[in-house]
Amino acid sequence: MCEQLGEEPDPEKMPPEYSDYPLEVQQAFLLHSYLHDQWDGMSGMYMGKDQAPLGTLLDVLEIEDKKHVLFFLKCIEDRNANYINSKVSERQKAAQRKAKSGN
Repeated sequence: MCEQLGEEPDPEKMPPEYSDYPLEVQQAFLLHSYLHDQWDGMSGMYMGKDQAPLGTLLDVLEIEDKKHVLFFLKCIEDRNANYINSKVSERQKAAQRKAKSGN
């Protein structure tokens, strides 16, 4: 993109890559990707990840620093849930506005 604009890339503006994070954060992202999403059937809101297989995954992946990895996993999950639910809420409000204007 910078090439198309004729600009030099600014490392300060580049998003971080997974390799830029400490090992525990990388492991938390990996765990997050393995866990299944849970949705509320009535409201359609995102309820977060299914934590049931977490113990098994920690053992299978041989994660040593479980305490810090779980802390980072919770941080990732909180941000993810808030983002998803804000998008769901926006879509629901847009659908309500559309339904009101159609009547």
